[in-house]
Amino acid sequence: MVAVSGPSSPAHEAMSRRAWLFDLDGVLTPTADLHRAAWKEMFDEELDRRGLEPPFSEADYLAYVDGKPRQDGVRDFLASRGVELPMGSVDDAPDAGTVWALGNRKNELFAEHLTHDGITPYPGSERLLDLLTDRAVPMAVVSSSRNAAAVLEAAGLSDRFAARVDGLTAADLGLAGKPAPDAFLHAAAELGVDPADAVVVEDALSGVEAGRAGGFGLVIGVDRGAGRAALVAHGADMVVADLAEVLA
Repeated sequence: MVAVSGPSSPAHEAMSRRAWLFDLDGVLTPTADLHRAAWKEMFDEELDRRGLEPPFSEADYLAYVDGKPRQDGVRDFLASRGVELPMGSVDDAPDAGTVWALGNRKNELFAEHLTHDGITPYPGSERLLDLLTDRAVPMAVVSSSRNAAAVLEAAGLSDRFAARVDGLTAADLGLAGKPAPDAFLHAAAELGVDPADAVVVEDALSGVEAGRAGGFGLVIGVDRGAGRAALVAHGADMVVADLAEVLA
């Protein structure tokens, strides 16, 4: 399905909705690249320490990590290699030998990449945000990342959104991670809109699943590598390579 103009097109339907809920990494900013680098560095360290091959791959990232809360990604990838670790607790030191410890090691590496490399929003995504801002359409960021505030600040996007539901919010409120729709539903409630009146924008398979499960009016998949067919199969009503296509 492509973004085409006209009164009955998915793009036209999207622009008629009352609110928009955006994932962050891979949708608004190319932080997915920084996350991928940090995940690979952390997992390759751990695999090398255990003498396991092959190294962490892009396929592993998409299958086990993309869009999930950090600790779920650690647990699921390690399980795929036959490794089980105790979950531990959120404040475990990076070398504590737990799922949370490895997640915290990944977070250290991500922060280093963000500080060193910085981040710039995708131009097409920023154009869409500009248009929605001009139209006074309420928007929210819904991200599994505990680094969402730092990323938004680094990208100069902090003032664009009326609500932010991130990994810290989910932990505080006990919200289930994607593909459960809890975080999106909470964001819609924060904006004061019915899910059926809102658009969800996601690049992860687990994210489009969450949008579909939540009964949102339209789910847009942004294909940054998951694949158009897979995004549609998991619940996207419309798939674009770049959010500038929605402006067609």
